[in-house]
Amino acid sequence: MEKEIKITKKAARRGDDGYKVVSVRMREEMIARLDDLSARTNRSRNELINLLLDAAMDIVKVEE
Repeated sequence: MEKEIKITKKAARRGDDGYKVVSVRMREEMIARLDDLSARTNRSRNELINLLLDAAMDIVKVEE
């Protein structure tokens, strides 16, 4: 008698929403500045870092 093996679909893993997790080392002073900006804007560190990096990528110039 043959048995069936049933496998259900897994829920989408975190990160499958187009975002990836990265780890960055920062000086305490930078984190303090981010925390201050976070408190003043009611945005998370994560959101601020993404906004700031996105803006910086548009204005960066690579010198050869």
